[in-house]
Amino acid sequence: MSNTTITARIRADGAVVEILDDGAERPFPKTALPDMTDEEISAAAADPDARPMSEAELRAARRIPRVKTLGRVLGLTQEEFASRFHIPLGTLRDWEQGRTESDQPARAYLRAIAGDADAVSRALENGPRRH
Repeated sequence: MSNTTITARIRADGAVVEILDDGAERPFPKTALPDMTDEEISAAAADPDARPMSEAELRAARRIPRVKTLGRVLGLTQEEFASRFHIPLGTLRDWEQGRTESDQPARAYLRAIAGDADAVSRALENGPRRH
């Protein structure tokens, strides 16, 4: 088992990129996955543990709140994420545990964080600009 840690982020265009030590980005994974035919996909899904889910199973599946995944990707605890992005800790926990759902402005804010967490953090540190 490898102990390598890879830092990645989702860009605004939806692409996942690896963040290198110098801050540069490269596509993730390093090499593109090969295209598969429908037959190859079906053959790969022949394992009963790896079969595609039915529509009913997809509807019934428990969704992992994006904010939880986002915090993991950024390597932040709940407390760190809440503090860094000025989200009340109780609200964050409610979102992660599925007790409440984020409203539309909050979802837009989370998309901004996913797109460029460092820029959002810098903007919050600098406060509003006055002209």
